[in-house]
Amino acid sequence: MLKRKWMGTGIVTAALALVIAGCGGNNNNSGGAVSPSASGSAAPSASASASAPAELQKIRYAPFNGVSGLAVRFGIEKGFFKDEGLDVELISTQKPIEALTSKDVDIVDVATTNAIVAAGKGAPIKIVSSMFRTKGPFYLVARTGIDKVEDLKGKKVGAAVLGSGLDVYTQTILNKHGLSKDDVTYLANGVNEAAYASLTSGQVDATIIHEPFASLAEVEGKGKILAKGWDYLPTFHTGVLASRDDFIEKHPELVEKLLRAYFKSQEYAKSNLDEYKKFFLENVKVDPAAVDKAFERENVLWENNPDVDLNALQDTQQVQVDLGFQDKIYDVKDLLDLRFIPKK
Repeated sequence: MLKRKWMGTGIVTAALALVIAGCGGNNNNSGGAVSPSASGSAAPSASASASAPAELQKIRYAPFNGVSGLAVRFGIEKGFFKDEGLDVELISTQKPIEALTSKDVDIVDVATTNAIVAAGKGAPIKIVSSMFRTKGPFYLVARTGIDKVEDLKGKKVGAAVLGSGLDVYTQTILNKHGLSKDDVTYLANGVNEAAYASLTSGQVDATIIHEPFASLAEVEGKGKILAKGWDYLPTFHTGVLASRDDFIEKHPELVEKLLRAYFKSQEYAKSNLDEYKKFFLENVKVDPAAVDKAFERENVLWENNPDVDLNALQDTQQVQVDLGFQDKIYDVKDLLDLRFIPKK
């Protein structure tokens, strides 16, 4: 398992490498493949007394890779986690459930469906909060000359990683327009930069993809957005934070502190977009015009609501079952521990 530390404060930010990586074979909806590499050492909490600085408490956290986890890194740089008394070790993994159950991490960002199925089958984990957004930030983008989903019949369509949340969205969009994956050449073409390269090189005629690549296709004149995922699956829940039962029992205060810092980071980034955009562009080398379009388009998804909607979890599981991604619907009430979500 690949681990990278990002400790506390004093972070030296490096440019993100947009690398080819999958979402994970079990509905990892993050689709992130952009991993920052940085290091630094934790400083005493700003709230501690100068004469007796409080010792920071260590917590190992695996945020989603890619832009979905970037505001957390921004929050660490701003000192929001240190203000909570936390020394955060960020760990990069493509398998958050395995990292959690093997005790390599204490809390993770994870696809909602992964967490439900794992916990439902007996994994000693609990969902402790929704992520900053819960609707799929995915787009079906086609090369220029293709104007509607129906035109994809007989064409090559990239579904990112087969068996992933991106696959769920791709199939749903096709189905709503009278097509199935059997009506197209259905391919696993990777995510982010890999998916974008497959589109611009002509390897696929359309692909499911994240921002800022959907907007980049528009800015560069390389493609057209045919569908926004959340229009087709408005209640499909895509992201939660989860922790291990024994960690929750032993360190409930750390879970609570991390969630407070997590949502403070998200709120600050959303409320200070110019500052966050500068940080974003230092880490993701892409046309600034594409970032502006992406921020504007996804503002509606950036809800920063930690609550977990039980009806949405039910809807999400039903979609999974209907598509054959899940064999049964689990009772989620015993899989949740929402005591630690920040109070409004």
